[in-house]
Amino acid sequence: MTLPHTTPVTGIDTHAHVLRTDHPLTASRHSQPSKDASITEYLSLLEAHGLSHGVLTAPSFYGDNNSLLLEALEAAPHRLRGTVCVTPKTTTEEELQALASRGVVGIRLNWSRRSDRPDPNSPTHRRLFQAAAKSGLHVEVLIEDAHLPAIADAVLGEGAVLVIDHFGLAAGVRTPGAAAMVRALEGGSAWVKLSAPYRPPTSELRRLSEALLSAAPHRLLWGSDWPWVQHENDVSDYGACLSALDHLVPDPVMRTAVLVDNPAQLLGLP
Repeated sequence: MTLPHTTPVTGIDTHAHVLRTDHPLTASRHSQPSKDASITEYLSLLEAHGLSHGVLTAPSFYGDNNSLLLEALEAAPHRLRGTVCVTPKTTTEEELQALASRGVVGIRLNWSRRSDRPDPNSPTHRRLFQAAAKSGLHVEVLIEDAHLPAIADAVLGEGAVLVIDHFGLAAGVRTPGAAAMVRALEGGSAWVKLSAPYRPPTSELRRLSEALLSAAPHRLLWGSDWPWVQHENDVSDYGACLSALDHLVPDPVMRTAVLVDNPAQLLGLP
């Protein structure tokens, strides 16, 4: 499959989910969807807020069953890309390349709230990161602050591009995770999503944003985290979620970079 030419980029939401409550759930889940979130609804939200593209992120509770996400990508291949969850031991470079031909741009490691957290330096994961790099896919990571340095070093050490979700779940501006994000950004092969500001356990979000902007303003992204699973009481309005970026990135030129130029570069959109 050859991906179609995209529509002009006016804004990119780099983190959203499509959900169905009747879709099979993995036994090891720590959350689950409370309602359906359709691709039709999501595309309508993008259009209503002047955004042209979105990246669908595989939620952890579906395990490595990416069928729902892939169906959504096929519904709007000119506007959507995706990140998928895979099984490290059995996933081959050929499989990753096949996924890339269907609009997949990255593999996701959601290791947050896991008691059985894998070793990112294991031979299995090193092979996976190498395969991702060769397939042109980035490695997207969600993990607690204290564990971010090890996985960041492992992914970057194998030549893969690193994308860090949700401010790295940083607990402050002087933590191991925050320092790891700055180092990774300055190294030139990492990106950080200014997404889900209600998730990081910190009251220093503005200061953290300033530190990331100072390190590498052209490697920051924005994501809505729609439909805000388990955080529906924190945010329920897409427009308000987008407007929150005004506080975190007050410079309008930089804000345009975060919404348009930066993600277009990461995703290879014209």
